[in-house]
Amino acid sequence: MRHPFRILFAALALAALPATAQDVYKIDPVHSEMAFTIRHLLAKTSGRFTKFSGEIHLDNKDITKSTVTVTIDAASINTDSTMRDNDLRSPRFFDVAKYPTLTFTSTAVKEVAKGKLEITGTFTMHGVTKQITFPITNEGTGQGMQPGSVVAGFIDGALTLDRDDYGITTYDGLVGRHVAITLNVEADKVSGK
Repeated sequence: MRHPFRILFAALALAALPATAQDVYKIDPVHSEMAFTIRHLLAKTSGRFTKFSGEIHLDNKDITKSTVTVTIDAASINTDSTMRDNDLRSPRFFDVAKYPTLTFTSTAVKEVAKGKLEITGTFTMHGVTKQITFPITNEGTGQGMQPGSVVAGFIDGALTLDRDDYGITTYDGLVGRHVAITLNVEADKVSGK
């Protein structure tokens, strides 16, 4: 027999809840993904960062007033190879002792089609700051797992970075310059007007 609470949660999850101006959401790292893929010789290698935090100020009445900030723990890089991960943390790549975090702060958010956003901001990695823009889909807001909780979802974010632009040039020619980034975010509402 199906548990009645599971049925209730499933039903509530289908009903999107409207956000009010300047609702604040905290990114849930357990249900979010910040992953990457890069060419290695003749194939591709994937990885992800497992420790990150962020805050989204979501303004549903005027999406352009929304903002997002993210901090990623560079040492949390994980490619499922201890030897490779230790090399990536070393001065040859991310140099996490000197540059412990990657950060993003939005400067503009715009809706280019229904539910389709473009987010522009400053991204800092390996001590270098660049402006980047990436698309992401706004899935809206809805009931969380706990009664009365609200979550926001943003999926299929994608962008490509040139690692040479950030001074990470080890193995150029053997390891690709261009890194494909994938972003999927679930965030928990913590306050709102």
